[in-house]
Amino acid sequence: MSLILHIETTTDVCSVALSKDGELLLSREDRKGPSHAAKLGPFVDEVIAWMEQKNWVPDAVAVSAGPGSYTGLRIGVSMAKGLCYAWGIPMIAVSTLAILVEALKHRGRLSQGDCVRPLMDARRMEVYTALYASDGRLLKPVEAKILEPESFCDEQPEGTFWFVGNGAEKFKEISACSNACFDVDLVPLAADMRFLAETAFAKSDFVDVAYFEPYYLKDFVATISKKNVLA
Repeated sequence: MSLILHIETTTDVCSVALSKDGELLLSREDRKGPSHAAKLGPFVDEVIAWMEQKNWVPDAVAVSAGPGSYTGLRIGVSMAKGLCYAWGIPMIAVSTLAILVEALKHRGRLSQGDCVRPLMDARRMEVYTALYASDGRLLKPVEAKILEPESFCDEQPEGTFWFVGNGAEKFKEISACSNACFDVDLVPLAADMRFLAETAFAKSDFVDVAYFEPYYLKDFVATISKKNVLA
């Protein structure tokens, strides 16, 4: 028996969910973002209030670990760590790319022989991506990739080649891949984390709350505005 609170903040969408043994109990999301700093706290408070009515305490907190927005990841992981310390419970880190594959799979859109390339926007023509089989197995590891028309064409699967996520739209415009299918509106949501988190919980696959860092792929680079700079 496992009660898991899920947090997802890697894109402009902020979402929180609660599941018990993989069954979704409660879900909240905001698609008007990025507004994680304003929305995440109230969403978590709402879930906590709901659990308190039942005298429940979660067994773990699962957080989307990236790759994704630097700021969004910092906010989500910081919240997850605070909750884990407060409750004295473990933390589960879930790949953002794997969440997108789960979303496709549990919506009944994947068939045997299909492959999935989740594409997370990294600005300009760059994306964060990995290659997955239709059953969720990781076939090629996460990498940063500059998109070109021939990108991924040598990976053509027997079935449909899916490209999903907020980086899929710019690849759709230039892709030379045959048998490709695009879902540019699919976003990672906390509700779609629950099966991955449940599997990790069953294996006691937890991360160190004190030292865990989200998967940025790139280091954050601060820039200085050229406006109003003193000579």
